[in-house]
Amino acid sequence: MMTGEELDGLKPFQARSIIESLRKGSVPADYVPFFTVGRDNWIKFIEDDLENYIAKGGAKVRFIRGDYGDGKTHFMSIIRHLALRQGFAVSFVVLTREVPIHKFEAVYQAIVRQLRGNFEGVGIRNLLNQWLDGLEQQQASPSPDYIANLGETLRDLPGMNVNFANAMISLANNRFLPLLEGETKDERNANREIIFHWFEAGKVAKRELKPFGIFEVVNKANSKQMLNSLNTFLRYLGHQGLVLLLDELEIVIAQSTSIRNAAYENVRLLIDNTEQAEYFHIFFAIIPDVLLSEKGFKSYDALWSRVRSVGEQKRLNYRGVLVDLHQTPLKAEELVSLGQCLRHIHQIAYRWDAKAVVTDKILLDICQNQKKMGLLSEVRLFVKQVIRLLDMTEQGEAPVENLDLGEHIVASQQEMEQEKLEQLQPSWDK
Repeated sequence: MMTGEELDGLKPFQARSIIESLRKGSVPADYVPFFTVGRDNWIKFIEDDLENYIAKGGAKVRFIRGDYGDGKTHFMSIIRHLALRQGFAVSFVVLTREVPIHKFEAVYQAIVRQLRGNFEGVGIRNLLNQWLDGLEQQQASPSPDYIANLGETLRDLPGMNVNFANAMISLANNRFLPLLEGETKDERNANREIIFHWFEAGKVAKRELKPFGIFEVVNKANSKQMLNSLNTFLRYLGHQGLVLLLDELEIVIAQSTSIRNAAYENVRLLIDNTEQAEYFHIFFAIIPDVLLSEKGFKSYDALWSRVRSVGEQKRLNYRGVLVDLHQTPLKAEELVSLGQCLRHIHQIAYRWDAKAVVTDKILLDICQNQKKMGLLSEVRLFVKQVIRLLDMTEQGEAPVENLDLGEHIVASQQEMEQEKLEQLQPSWDK
């Protein structure tokens, strides 16, 4: 957790962005260090794995289990920060109707578009552009021989797909070689766009790719191979490896059997692929039903045979495959600390003295009320209540001393239920 002095470094616009996101029930992933408390053991072991196992050539799959509201997305955002800080490339993908896990090529598309690492911006296009900028800095005008030698180096990298390497060399040729006779600058730009589009797994005709030595479009059959090639390229550029964060896998449960099976088959393939990979870590966020219900992993034998031990695990193992947030909820004093952070951020966002009105005692009362109702583990509910209370108090509409905690928690739950329904709209899977 950051100190009060560090929180004071937040600009009002940034603080407001955090509050706006939390009010809508989403996690402002770029700002999670400003309001992170607890989970120390899990964080410690994941940091150790990244530094001393994945960065040394290991590979691993972990499942982050928690009920709706336990803080899975927040925790995934913390992992993203840890991994970036340790020099990994990271892609954080939320599985939605546009990014269904049963269509792995769509997931791959999201992975490369959400890619972050030791380069400016987000996405593989920025990565490639900055790689080309770096080549230009090494040699003002790379010669054809230099680019050809570079091509050999890239093709020889372990795990590199020849289409992936050829695409990179075609980009270098496109950037550095002079225009051919009869070729226009517009044609050169259009060709560059085709190659970028291929890297982003967009729809490109094979005949358009052939001139660049690319003989396959990115599809379900080869997208996992392309993922390995991407990781190889990231390592070549100095990253420690690749960390994938796939959030909201539980949306699969609401889908039809055929789509659910296709989704579980892709999860199985990702697990199998990871077992043969290096410098690679995947995290899936799931609710308990994904492991326990009849429509969960156990409904697909090929996957269940690989994760049965996870589903049947009864005791906490911080080095194991399961990061069980539901069994390790935040304590009341940690929730109060979280409330203090949110109060501080709200204060910066709206330029008012929140601490004088929304006291630590009120924050503790909210915790105790959640505990009395058996809801202490629901971090999102606590956040919802605190933001709602801060909003109302800042507007002078609800004197805190008259606060009805029962009514307040019900109103916050209703808002969360609405958010949950919106996330589980099933029409897209038909």
